[in-house]
Amino acid sequence: MSGNVFCSRHPEVKWAQRTDKVYITVQLPDAKDAKVNLEPDGVFTFSGSVGTNMYELKLDLNDKVNVEASKISVGVRSIFCIVEKAEAKWWNKLVRDDQRAPHFVKVDWDKWVDEDDDGMQRALLSFGHS
Repeated sequence: MSGNVFCSRHPEVKWAQRTDKVYITVQLPDAKDAKVNLEPDGVFTFSGSVGTNMYELKLDLNDKVNVEASKISVGVRSIFCIVEKAEAKWWNKLVRDDQRAPHFVKVDWDKWVDEDDDGMQRALLSFGHS
């Protein structure tokens, strides 16, 4: 048996943050059946497929989040999530302290700002325009 065996893979993920929110971009062009779930305790899950390949990921985010205020936008090239933090504070990394960020998670330098810089407008304006 060869070829079309379903095997779960990890999509590439980019992230950036502001004091009050985290931007998570799942880079998966032409994703079908994209599903994103966010739990108040900070568990972020994604699943979707491209052709016969299934993609899944689960991230235990650094802290609690506000699910109702968070937003998800599924685009042709990526799935963009604005995750509202439950408490406005700078996270030292994306995932919980006892975990290392998975190898497929990268910093999104295009949206990143330093802790004392709130140049948020550029990141919001550039979303959704290609």
